[in-house]
Amino acid sequence: MSVRLQEEEEIVKSDEIQILYNNEDELCPDLDGCLERLDLYLLFLGFNQSSYCRFGISWVSFLMIGVLLPVFVVLSNCRLKCDLYQVEAFELLVVSSHASLAASALLCLSHNLRKYGIRKFLFLDHYNAHLQTHYLHKISESKRALLLWFLPCLILKVGREVTRMMYMQHDHSWWQPFAILLTLTFSWTYVTIIFLSSCLVFHLVCNLQIIHFDDYANLLERETDVLVFIQEHARLRHHLSKISHRFRIFLLLVFILVTSSQFATLFQITEFRDKVTFINGGDFAVSSIAQVVGVILCLNAAAKISHRAQGIASLASRWHALASCGPDDTSQMRFSNRNGNFEAANNLLTSVSSESDMEAMNYIPLPTNAQLTSYLASYHRRQAFLMYLQNNPGGITLYGWTVDRSLINTIFFIELSLVLFVLGRTTVFTTTN
Repeated sequence: MSVRLQEEEEIVKSDEIQILYNNEDELCPDLDGCLERLDLYLLFLGFNQSSYCRFGISWVSFLMIGVLLPVFVVLSNCRLKCDLYQVEAFELLVVSSHASLAASALLCLSHNLRKYGIRKFLFLDHYNAHLQTHYLHKISESKRALLLWFLPCLILKVGREVTRMMYMQHDHSWWQPFAILLTLTFSWTYVTIIFLSSCLVFHLVCNLQIIHFDDYANLLERETDVLVFIQEHARLRHHLSKISHRFRIFLLLVFILVTSSQFATLFQITEFRDKVTFINGGDFAVSSIAQVVGVILCLNAAAKISHRAQGIASLASRWHALASCGPDDTSQMRFSNRNGNFEAANNLLTSVSSESDMEAMNYIPLPTNAQLTSYLASYHRRQAFLMYLQNNPGGITLYGWTVDRSLINTIFFIELSLVLFVLGRTTVFTTTN
């Protein structure tokens, strides 16, 4: 009878494994297709520079659309004697700051994609089959986040250009200010999409690693082998160090360029003698908001993954406490040896539990030296593992500085104070007599 039950259990397990493999075959094309669409989107923006032809097309398109086209339009528009509605120094500063951010994003991200490829760059070359649904969900969230953050900035940009077009008076027909509106909006959209997409790629890489840290927390509930925990944690820390190494120059350039752009805007506004309004200085406000959105996306992703990595120590502390403070010594010994060496002692205690307490106490065996030694060894292994986690918290680092919540608060309030100053000086409407 027992042999037959074992055979039925083996058949059920084999069926479950076959179903799991079938599900993996169904999910793999979904993830492959999602990665192919993401790679195609990055190719369209010029990030995929795997060949000399793509490299040339990418940078020529960027120089033409992101730099030369807006500079030409601004210089041509300033000859129309409309200084009240457009200041040449303001417009050129906005174009240069936005183009610098887009160029740094294009340079850093294209280098990593050319070197590693989309799968290895996202650490999905050796992905877990049971996490594919979470991967797809995170990629979809990144796409929605791009639309959610970009559309308000685009609406502000279009509103500012339409408002300026209504106030500008030309000797020519209406098509000239309308052509200027379309040209400047198209160029601004191109460089802004490049910058925000690079920030969201970093955000996506960090979010994909958060999935693995959540799965690591579940591993503490499934496994009891300390060596498995240490090996998995070392692998996760290795991935975080790779992310920090690949994005450290990009993050530094973003922080430096955005902060310097805000200070340059501040100096330009304070030195300008005439009135600064939303019409002639509104691009400062719109571009500052878009730039700070990119900084927030990067800081939020880095701080989130650092916080999740540092939180593993607290989960391990709880796991260690639950393993050490069981209901009785017998449960602790059973936990310390997963092969069941102490099952006999536990069965003996169970068999005498039906007798009276005084009689049962005579049959409770004292733990042997081997049992105590095994339990103490297990305790010390867990304690060593906990000390390892406390001394190796992990996280995103920039040349040794961990990007955690304290750093994100400092940078965020510096950028926010600069942006609020710019908004306070530029969101002023005026009317003409």
